[in-house]
Amino acid sequence: MSTVNGLPAHVLLVHIVVVLVPLTALALVAAALWPRAARRLGVLLPALALVALVSVPLATQAGEWLERHVTEDTLVRRHTELGDGLLPWALGLFVLATVVWWATRRTREEQTPGKGGRWSTLPVRIAVGVLSVAVGVGAVVDVYRIGDSGAKAAWHDAYDKTAQGN
Repeated sequence: MSTVNGLPAHVLLVHIVVVLVPLTALALVAAALWPRAARRLGVLLPALALVALVSVPLATQAGEWLERHVTEDTLVRRHTELGDGLLPWALGLFVLATVVWWATRRTREEQTPGKGGRWSTLPVRIAVGVLSVAVGVGAVVDVYRIGDSGAKAAWHDAYDKTAQGN
């Protein structure tokens, strides 16, 4: 992936990552802590996580193309190094989203009063909840760090700090 309408594809694809990874993290944490939210989200939760997961290597691949077409500098290298670390977080979001979805989906028989479903055991809920919060926070923090380093690499000397005109 190189350009889209004359712009580097990375510049466009990162917006998908910047929106979907935090959104997936938020949905995952909500679903892991509140089974009712997980039931309402249904298959949308792992589907959202899958799209977020797929978007990460696409943005990374486009970023590697862009890296070969910009002036080498330490800020670009730092951004590239940080960007390479997002895939495991996105994979963690997808795996946990799939676990939460699978554990909370209920058949009609499981919804009868007094019957516990797969998600009713408290230790499992606590473990998945803690993991979901940890992975969700880690993913969002990593997206922030990567985005901050990318903005610094792109804009550190590309604008005048004094106002022009009026």
